[in-house]
Amino acid sequence: MTIISLLLLASLLPHLTFTGVSCSNLIIPRRRHVCGGFLISDEFVLTAAHCIEYQLKKKVKLSQNVKFISIKNKTDFKPGTVCSVAGWGRLETNGLASDCLMEANVKIKNNTECEQRWGEIYSILKMMCAYGRGGSCYGDSGGPLVCGKTAVGITSFGDKLRCNKLSHPNVYTNISAYIPWIHQIIRNVK
Repeated sequence: MTIISLLLLASLLPHLTFTGVSCSNLIIPRRRHVCGGFLISDEFVLTAAHCIEYQLKKKVKLSQNVKFISIKNKTDFKPGTVCSVAGWGRLETNGLASDCLMEANVKIKNNTECEQRWGEIYSILKMMCAYGRGGSCYGDSGGPLVCGKTAVGITSFGDKLRCNKLSHPNVYTNISAYIPWIHQIIRNVK
C-alpha cells in the first residue's frame, strides 16, 4: 500500500492546493512511512539516496489516478520561482507525521545564497534550495520539488533543529544534474 501511495503522489501534485485541511478526500497511508518518492516511469520510483530503496516488482499499471511525472534537464530556476513540495512528513519540527498527503508552495532561493548559508555541504551544481510559509520536514525526504508540471528536485535535507528554517532553507537534489545517469539506469534495466 505504501508503494501505491507513493505512486499516486505524482498524479496528485497538480491538483493539491492546501496546506492544512482535513484528510477526507486525500491519500491516507495505512502504514508508517520513512520517506517519499515519485514515479518517473512505469518501472521506476525516484527518491533520495538516504531513503530505503524501492524496487518495483512489476510495471505499474497507469490510470487516471496513477501517472508518472516528467523530469527534464532544466537548470535555469530563477530565484522567486514558485514550486511545490508534498509529503506525509511531520507537520512541525517536534510534531506528528501527517496521516494524509500535504502540499506546500515554496520559492526557489538564490543558489549562491544557499551555498553561503549551508557552507561546504552545499553543492551549487547538484543542489537547490527553497523556502516558503510551509515546507518540507522530517519524513518528507525523497519527495518531489515540482515546478509547473515537472519534478525538478528531490527533498534532501534541512536544518536538524527546526523544520523549514529561513536562515537554512530546505535543500533539494537538483534532478537535472543526474538526468544522464537516471536515463542510463533506466536503459540498462530494460
